[in-house]
Amino acid sequence: MALDDFVEPEVAVAVAVTAAVASPAVRKVVRRGLVYGLAGLLIARDKVAQAASGVAEGARRAVAEAQQKETPAPAPDRPAAQVITS
Repeated sequence: MALDDFVEPEVAVAVAVTAAVASPAVRKVVRRGLVYGLAGLLIARDKVAQAASGVAEGARRAVAEAQQKETPAPAPDRPAAQVITS
């Protein structure tokens, strides 16, 4: 490589990225960011699943109540006739 190649913007960016990736401090920050990002995604997934479960439970209750209103209530049982023997 000639000396002119080192002043090109593409080469400067590549050198900066390589230095950043090789730096322990930058790797630590990136790793921490990935861990926090993944934790945030897992929490968000749990919240969405919880909300969907709540919606499904509400729908089940609404259907059960609608079915209950449609079917007539059973007549109360009458006591059986008593036989008196003397």
